[in-house]
Amino acid sequence: MNLELFLARRLYSTRKGGRRISRPAVAIAQWGVAVGTLVMFVSICIIVGFKQQIRDKVIGFGGHIQVMSYEALSDGATPVRADSAFLEELLSVDGVEHVQPFAVKPGMVVGNDEYEGILLKGVGSDYDLSFIKDNVIEGKLPVWSNDRPSNAVALSRSTAGKLRVNVGDKVNVYFLQDGIKARRMTVDAIYETHLSELDDIMALTDVYTVRRLNGWDSDEFTGVELAVNDYDMVDFVSAGVNEVVERNNSNGDSLYAPTIDELYPSLFAWLSVLDQTVWLILILVLFIAGFTTVSGLLILILEKSNFIGVMKAIGSRDVSIARVFLYYSCFIIGKGILWGNVIAVVLCLLQQQLQIVGLDPSMYYMDCVPVGFTWLLVPMNIGIFVLSVLMLLLPSMFISRIEPTKAIKFE
Repeated sequence: MNLELFLARRLYSTRKGGRRISRPAVAIAQWGVAVGTLVMFVSICIIVGFKQQIRDKVIGFGGHIQVMSYEALSDGATPVRADSAFLEELLSVDGVEHVQPFAVKPGMVVGNDEYEGILLKGVGSDYDLSFIKDNVIEGKLPVWSNDRPSNAVALSRSTAGKLRVNVGDKVNVYFLQDGIKARRMTVDAIYETHLSELDDIMALTDVYTVRRLNGWDSDEFTGVELAVNDYDMVDFVSAGVNEVVERNNSNGDSLYAPTIDELYPSLFAWLSVLDQTVWLILILVLFIAGFTTVSGLLILILEKSNFIGVMKAIGSRDVSIARVFLYYSCFIIGKGILWGNVIAVVLCLLQQQLQIVGLDPSMYYMDCVPVGFTWLLVPMNIGIFVLSVLMLLLPSMFISRIEPTKAIKFE
């Protein structure tokens, strides 16, 4: 039987009968750990949720990887020949879940004597519109086809607001290419993702219309978007996609395949900075938990000086007595971490389901505080427990300075 663990349990189970000084000190230490764990848990969930939502919004507009032509960077009108064989070859790359060609054309939309610059994006029946559908606030997305015009357009809420148009209204879209081309379209849907950088310029229609405006054949597109099974494997999948691209470049095409991180480097660099915030939070939490438990342990040792003196008098070693108080501290830290996690999970679930705390979407790209759970919370909790216990090794050495003859008399 572990004598030190037994004594620690006895001390912990009878702590209510202790002195008035130690009881609040132990309670403060326990709730200090709980509050620190709560802050860590909630902060990390918010950061993870924020990164996930921003990343999902960007990927929803452009996929994980895009295949396009180098010339399109300069003239914007050089197409990629994406026939069925090329699309099947891309889809065969390990990790690629879906491929979807698209076509874009810059233009100007006019309504009620107001005008806004847009990037008209043409999509077909094979395009995954689930992200846009989830963010439609008015109307309904039409079923766009690859081989016939729809004369329907989906505008963002910001663009529709500036033009003062609603679902069902007509707008004129003008394009500058070999003169001025115009299309009259009906607003079938209005969406809002709160990602202003893309909401302010992006409009959706059928790919057939955009191809005709560009004068392209049925297998020519601005590019091909690829969705992968796992975002963490984007770089690995990108290597396989680039092999396919290189084989097609040998046929005279000038293609390249940037990842979504490379297409929006500033945005993803900003998100990566948030990872540093996680480490800062962990350091602060460790400091709070360590300080409160160290303080509580020192007070407890002083109160139990008589117990320590008796243990030394009957032959117990300093290391053995120190283990008793370390076990005692483990109970305090463990219970504090448990309560911190329980409260944090409840708060995060309430926010996730009820969206209690809101945000200004013009500043944060979303209208409520996001919450995302991650398995990294498990090792983080273990790390806090282990490091907090290690911090207690120093105050436990104070036991060696207590003399039995003086401690037994100490009250």
